[in-house]
Amino acid sequence: MSESKLTVRPLTPGRWGDLETLFAARGCSVARGCWCMEYRRRGKAAVPRGTTRARVNRAALKALVDSGRPPGLIGYRGKAPVGWVSIGPREDYAKLEHSPVMKPVDGQLVWSIVCFVVPSAYRGQGVAEALLEGAVAYAKRKGAKLVEGYPFDRPARAKDVDMWFGAKSMFDRAGFEEVARRKPQRPVVRVKPV
Repeated sequence: MSESKLTVRPLTPGRWGDLETLFAARGCSVARGCWCMEYRRRGKAAVPRGTTRARVNRAALKALVDSGRPPGLIGYRGKAPVGWVSIGPREDYAKLEHSPVMKPVDGQLVWSIVCFVVPSAYRGQGVAEALLEGAVAYAKRKGAKLVEGYPFDRPARAKDVDMWFGAKSMFDRAGFEEVARRKPQRPVVRVKPV
């Protein structure tokens, strides 16, 4: 695959099928269960009899998309969807308020980057970095003064499941600065969009 530049676009109802394609790809089984709803709720969603948590989460994310407030961005290489980043105002992520690692550092209004999803076939190609750059630019266009992330900071290769938050080194290269560290490998980082 060529290393052509990625285009990063908000998830709108017309792009929903592209998100489904991403989440169905190899290496995205966690995303197929969570549908990036884990941090948008404080507790677990009720799962009615006869359905699954994945279906409940999918329906909840689809409702967010249909409401007209994009809950994240999709990266494209040409017409192919190659990655996803969940971003929005911190208050959109109810679970962050009570997280021992990701709870608020202070009272400033921030936009939070909570999750990256990149199928196995596109990893190691700069997709997550392009998504991060696109997310910061998107937040700025929406009026954000600060963008915050919650990456893993490990000297050795981390398990894929840990990397949904992104690597600290990637955030460092994008100009983010550490503002808190409540667990040894889990910093809170911020950048002012320019």
